[in-house]
Formats: sequence, structure tokens, C-alpha cells
Amino acid sequence: MTERGAAAVRRDQDRLVLGRSALEWRGDGLSIDIDEVCAPLPRRLRGSIRLVPLALGEHSYALDAAGRHRWTPFAPCARVEVRLVEPDLRWSGVAYLDSNCGEEPLEDAFREWTWSRASLPESTVVLYDVTPRAAPPHSLALKFGVDGGVAPIEPPPLVDLPTTGWRIKRQTRADGGHGARVVRTLEDGPFYSRSQLATHLAGQAAPAVHESLDLNRFKSRWVQCLLPFRMPRRVF
Repeated sequence: MTERGAAAVRRDQDRLVLGRSALEWRGDGLSIDIDEVCAPLPRRLRGSIRLVPLALGEHSYALDAAGRHRWTPFAPCARVEVRLVEPDLRWSGVAYLDSNCGEEPLEDAFREWTWSRASLPESTVVLYDVTPRAAPPHSLALKFGVDGGVAPIEPPPLVDLPTTGWRIKRQTRADGGHGARVVRTLEDGPFYSRSQLATHLAGQAAPAVHESLDLNRFKSRWVQCLLPFRMPRRVF
């Protein structure tokens, strides 16, 4: 799903350049310079993001039994400052940085997954529920402290959430006796949704960011035909 050709991508130990945009590790944090044209409606997006980790993750976690797909929480607890010029927007707050990598396309390994990251006063709770194509469902529930510590927690009970406008199923986990609700749907697409939740985890009420990914839907022919309109390839 990259929107850049090889000629527009450069990488070294501290910097990744994607066309006119770039990510670079400077001092104690990650600096992101953005200069893009949005899709599908063409408008400028310019500005900068500065992310400073409070704790750095040291481990990656397998999402499948064979270990072909791994998730790495680089900065499970962080602060962020966003300064955009076009449009004129600024904000700061809690943040999170992770990465997924794999040895095969996601849609070949999984049917669907849900993920969430909840911000607590001194920690971050991350929940993963994945449904592989050739294995039983798998769950991860981890609590990351601002001191760098990480501990597994018992996955809380499942909670159903309203489906999206594209009829993508949403489900999360919350402490027993407590529910969760969708505060705002941030991204509603034919195979993916991202939402803001109000939930209750590790004994505390917490705001959370949640995503649902339907890879059966992603594999469908009509969705594949839509992708170039959302992720156009550019050579510079």
C-alpha cells in the first residue's frame, strides 16, 4: 500500500525520506516533517510532529503461532506535539508509536483483528485480538509503565461495539462489570475503522484508541479496485 516509488524513498540509520516528507530521530525524540497532497480530495497537508518517548519498548511480540508476523511497541508511553501549517492546527498530548512487520501479506495470515491502546495516568494498556486463517484466535493484553516496565494482564471480557457505517464489526475488552462506548469514529472505511473509546481497564476509567481490520473484506475484488483512489502512487 505504499504510495511512493523507489526513487522517492531514502533511508539511513536515523532518517527515512518519503518524497517531500521525512522522519528523523533528533535528540530524545522522533521528528516528522510532512509535506503532502491529500487523497482522494487534493489539498495540502504541511507541518511537523514531534514525538518524545517516556519509555522505549525493547521487545517484539508474535501475532501468529509461526512468528511470521510481529508487533513492536517502540514507544508505548510518549508525548506528542503537532504543529500543522496547512491546515492551521496545533495540539499536544499523550502518544504511542509501534510497528508491524511480516513475512507474508496480512490477508494471507489473518481473517480479522482488533487492537486498542488505552492511556492510564502512569501506564498504557494495549489489547490485541487476532483471528488467524489456520489457527485458533489469539489475544495479547499488556500493560506498559512509564518507567519502562511491561507486564501481561489477564485479557478482560469482550465487549461488543456498534458496527461502522461500512458494517465493519467492532469489538473490544473492558473490565468486568464495565462497558465501553464509541466516543467518535475517526476513520470509517470499507475494511478498516479507527475509533475513540471511553473504556475501563486495569481498574481505571480510560480513553482509548481502537481499530478494527477486516481482511476478508480487504481481499475482496471491489475493495482492491478502490485502493488506488485512496492511496495513489506518486513518483516524487
